[in-house]
Amino acid sequence: MTLKLRNLAFKLHRYIGLFVGVILVIVGLTGSLLVFSHELDQILIEQQFGRVIPQEKTLPLGAIADTVKTAYADRPDFKLAQFDLHPHANAYRIRLRNSEDKDLEVFVNPYTGEILGDRPRDSSFFSRVVRLHYTLFAGEIGTVIVGIVALLLCILSVTGLILWPGWRKLIAGFKIKWNTRTKRRNFDIHKVVGIVFVIFLAMTGFTGFIWNFYDQTEPIIYAATFTPKPAEHKSTLVEGKAQLGIDQIVQKADAALPEAITTFISVPTEPDGVFYIYKKQPQDAQYFANTVEIDQYSGEVLRVVDSQNATLGDRVLNAFVPMHYGTFGGLPTRILYVFVGLSPTILFITGFIMYRLSKSTSF
Repeated sequence: MTLKLRNLAFKLHRYIGLFVGVILVIVGLTGSLLVFSHELDQILIEQQFGRVIPQEKTLPLGAIADTVKTAYADRPDFKLAQFDLHPHANAYRIRLRNSEDKDLEVFVNPYTGEILGDRPRDSSFFSRVVRLHYTLFAGEIGTVIVGIVALLLCILSVTGLILWPGWRKLIAGFKIKWNTRTKRRNFDIHKVVGIVFVIFLAMTGFTGFIWNFYDQTEPIIYAATFTPKPAEHKSTLVEGKAQLGIDQIVQKADAALPEAITTFISVPTEPDGVFYIYKKQPQDAQYFANTVEIDQYSGEVLRVVDSQNATLGDRVLNAFVPMHYGTFGGLPTRILYVFVGLSPTILFITGFIMYRLSKSTSF
């Protein structure tokens, strides 16, 4: 490796780190919280609305939908938009959406149909954490900023690998000298934490960039994998015909993927919208790996994404979820990702201290 390349890598690593370090700290810390957001949010929900006692059989979704519609008939601006049926949830989470795209989460006992309570989705703790993580509370501009910072994290990972002293002597790359000068101690902590988490930081940075610029990157993924980009389907309007009931839709989705359990349903709120039914097969590590798209009037199955027989492009896009959330290895990798999220804070603090001492201290 030439000295010129190392010098370039050092300058990029130092100044990119200083420039975006604070944002990476925010994104990393919120990411650590989100690793177990479902479980933690479940605790908060149970504290607020009570715990549901499991029974032998759940009610049909159609009956639950009718109960919710009746209960919220005095709020006609809110329309049924989503069913969150996570299999480990305390209650079904039914989302109503108004014309301003504001969601109201209604919690329903899936066995009795009792409405336990509701909350504005934006008001929940983890909804705020998600917005901070992806947008810095800055809307579309924040989404762009976080996406760019995610790409810069990939560059930091590559330059950090180039600069890692373990290429010259492996033991030195993992050794921390605690009883030494501040700058040297910080350098050792920085290099060890960096090399331990570099692959995971690169993966979360890359996937974060892909998602925050999804409209631009999705076609590139399909093109790079020589996979035709799926057409965007719409329901065929039928004059005088109402939307099919949710039970009929689920039945058709179950027929399309009989071995999978339904985890999430997106209900069309526009006249030409389609139902999206998300499913999990026994082999899947994630709960949204399979999708069935259905015409809301005819019940025609418009598209099926089967995780076991998906196109290369769909498999690549699906792979980004476990890469970003750390679910690819079950509980151990999820715990690991909590520390992955904490690592930018350690790296920024140690890197900043080294920068401040760089003119007065040498290694």
